[in-house]
Amino acid sequence: MLLNPANDRLGTESAFTVLARANKLAASGMDVINLGIGQPDFPTPAHISEAGIKAITDGHHGYTPSMGLPILREAVAADIKTRYHADVPIERIQIMPGGKPTMFFACLMLGGADKEILLPDPGFPIYQSAIAYSGAKPVSYGLVEEKGYAFDADDVLSKITDKTSLVIINSPANPTGGITPKSELDKLVAGLAHHPHVTLLSDEIYDRLCFDGAPVSLLAYPEIADRLIILNGWSKTYAMTGWRAGYAVWPEALVDYADRLAVNIHSCVNAPTQFAALAATTGPQDCVEDMRQAFSRRATLMHDKLNALDGVSCPTPMGAFYAFANIKHTPFSAKAFQDKALEDHGVAVIAGTSFGALGEGYVRLSCAQSDEAISEAIDRLATMLA
Repeated sequence: MLLNPANDRLGTESAFTVLARANKLAASGMDVINLGIGQPDFPTPAHISEAGIKAITDGHHGYTPSMGLPILREAVAADIKTRYHADVPIERIQIMPGGKPTMFFACLMLGGADKEILLPDPGFPIYQSAIAYSGAKPVSYGLVEEKGYAFDADDVLSKITDKTSLVIINSPANPTGGITPKSELDKLVAGLAHHPHVTLLSDEIYDRLCFDGAPVSLLAYPEIADRLIILNGWSKTYAMTGWRAGYAVWPEALVDYADRLAVNIHSCVNAPTQFAALAATTGPQDCVEDMRQAFSRRATLMHDKLNALDGVSCPTPMGAFYAFANIKHTPFSAKAFQDKALEDHGVAVIAGTSFGALGEGYVRLSCAQSDEAISEAIDRLATMLA
């Protein structure tokens, strides 16, 4: 076969590899606790599922507009206005089959062999994959434990060159659970005034899962609206990972290109998913707060138990549903810790190196499990370390 060389630049997401191995071990009879995969353990709230079912029974079986149902885009615009006091016309809102297409669309539109794209390290691995596939050069900036895994705006700005086309930021962050404070966002936005050629992609998929204080969106900065891409959606907030429901907010200059990519790649998002997302956006929000409080409680539990382990330390997770534990004072590398925990003790975690070179010496643990499962899993890690 005469393959496109770009295929070899595609990476993968280690959480799914570990999940497959964990499932295989569980099928063989091992008792496995999965702290690896990043999805809520709660079911999709009933009123949301019922809206999807009703859409099917009502006959919504056909194509939908490539940009998404207008009624859902209007609901997203209203939600943005309510939560962030930002006016976004629905023409700039695109409904997506999850969050990853927005990452790939942004990199395909702004990448290329002569471009550089900045991304966090450690960071969600698909950023690196999408950048590499586009042909652009990935340039990392560090998220370090000493700063609570928040980015340093001066550091990010110092890495911008005349080849930089896109800067990717993510707060609350996967894999660290860190949140970048508003002061650093202010500094980043102010600094970007000196780099008018740079577009910003803000991955805000965990914005409703902040444990201390209200979230801050880049949509609150009108001075960058003409070069800001927002990635958000319903998967994490409403326990809808399998529904594949996300949205993008594009700057006006990119809307037509994003629409063309959608038409060429996925045509549209299925109607039942969009009606479910509509019910999530416009319906009762107590389910969101219930899950946020549960994840916050579990993050505290995980923090306390991890810090009681020999050779392990972990800052308090500030958002999302992850803890990023420092294991540098154990006998294990990140990958060896991941493998031994799963193979010998039935605990699935993800090596920090799955998220970038700076992840060596760390492992990611998901708080999206019950209190009992978290306690048992970390007790097993204590046995491993002993």
